[in-house]
Amino acid sequence: MTDRLDETIFGADGAGDTTPAPLVTRASRRAQQESRPPAVKPPGGRAARRGLVLLVTVALVAGAALAAFTVLRPWLEGLRAPKDYPGPGSGSVSFVISPGDTGGAIGQRLQAADIVLTSGAFVEAFTADPKAAGIQPGSYTLKKQMKASDALTALLDPANRSVPRVTIREGMWVSEVFAALSKGTGTPLTDYTAAAKDPAALGLPAEAKGNLEGYLFPATYEFAEHASAAEQLTTMIRTTTAKLTELGVTAAKAHDVLTMASILEAEARTLADREKVARVLLNRIADRDYLQLDSTVSYAAQRRSVTTTDAERASTSPYNTYTHRGMPPGPIANPGLVSIQAALTPATGTWRYFVAVNPETGETKFANTFAEHEKNVALFQAWCRAHPGKC
Repeated sequence: MTDRLDETIFGADGAGDTTPAPLVTRASRRAQQESRPPAVKPPGGRAARRGLVLLVTVALVAGAALAAFTVLRPWLEGLRAPKDYPGPGSGSVSFVISPGDTGGAIGQRLQAADIVLTSGAFVEAFTADPKAAGIQPGSYTLKKQMKASDALTALLDPANRSVPRVTIREGMWVSEVFAALSKGTGTPLTDYTAAAKDPAALGLPAEAKGNLEGYLFPATYEFAEHASAAEQLTTMIRTTTAKLTELGVTAAKAHDVLTMASILEAEARTLADREKVARVLLNRIADRDYLQLDSTVSYAAQRRSVTTTDAERASTSPYNTYTHRGMPPGPIANPGLVSIQAALTPATGTWRYFVAVNPETGETKFANTFAEHEKNVALFQAWCRAHPGKC
């Protein structure tokens, strides 16, 4: 007991400083801690860090807002900008609609020409009007800076539309068709003759053997602005082949049908008479007789006339049916739909002769015998005497 107490007071070895060590208690330790000066915190503590973070955040948000505004500014300005001219516009400008143009394509070109303010305004008007799909190809006269809906109305008005329009009559020869096309479209005549030299490129059937005669369907055509001669001829040939297909005529029979139809076109006026002429030709072919048609002789001579001369009827042309039996090698004109139908539906009968006794009205008489035919020919000759220069 004494030894342990001595160790506590004097140390373990019982020697050294005899000054008693201070007794450390919990109360004295707390007093020592409280008597120390407070720890010095680094400048800018937690509050400064919070301020810095807030500043950085605000800067980032501001930067993002600026970037977004820069990107969206054109769009926002577009929302505020007008989309349409108030109209009615002024001046005059030519605008072309091409086949297959969509509302969007038309709107873009209208905007580029400053006819409308924005293509979007025109597309909106186009979409809202069910009649808009009926806009036809052609050249239109419009104004500058029109209201989009007014521009659409103008494009739907046929009065504002001008297109190369050509009417090809039934029975015209290829040379006459070329002349009519050139006059109607302004395309040089030489362009048509040049295009005809490449019939395969025009879609001409092989059975035609390179000859366009008979394949240029008679009709009124509205060609696209600046359509070439080749494009125009291609359109006409396609129309002919389409009509034949509709009538059930095969490619193998098309050439013969057109050849027959072209003769009927030249020789008779009405469908009934053309069907009867078709029967006359078939009856004579069956008997291996010469057809003796002035229409084929005139074609060979390229001279329009009701009658022919002795010299023309003596020509060696394969189209001369006075010197060659059977049908000519190809069509002698471009027949219309009525003649094609007559060629497909010949009348039933035994007639072997026919003659137009009145070329002005087209009145035609048919006969079974040559004697009957001579009487009809006399009527024709009497008409010619009464109408000098008409035969």
